[in-house]
Amino acid sequence: MKKIILSVLVLVASVSAFAEKADSKAENKSAAKSEVAMTIVSGNIIDIVTGESLVGVEVTVEGSDSKAYTDFDGHFTIKDVKAGECKLVASYTSYSKTEKTVELKSKKNQVKIELQASK
Repeated sequence: MKKIILSVLVLVASVSAFAEKADSKAENKSAAKSEVAMTIVSGNIIDIVTGESLVGVEVTVEGSDSKAYTDFDGHFTIKDVKAGECKLVASYTSYSKTEKTVELKSKKNQVKIELQASK
């Protein structure tokens, strides 16, 4: 009986120690993620020929899940984008896909993207 109780105590102690180690690794990873500077990118999408704002254009940050769609004024905003160089991709029905590389430095970055109707 003593051997069973001792075995259970050793098992509980080892599981507890493993759980604490896993928690500390998770905390270290989340701390490393929070150190990466995040910023906001926003701007307008217009037709290159007419200059009209385009509604419903999908704007994505290449290499991430971040995306937004333009509103009735052709304006979009994407939050929590890593600061530094990034590539924005704008796609819209009947228009050629357009890529624009921008350097995100400040907390709010403004971008103007012009789309050309596909032929």
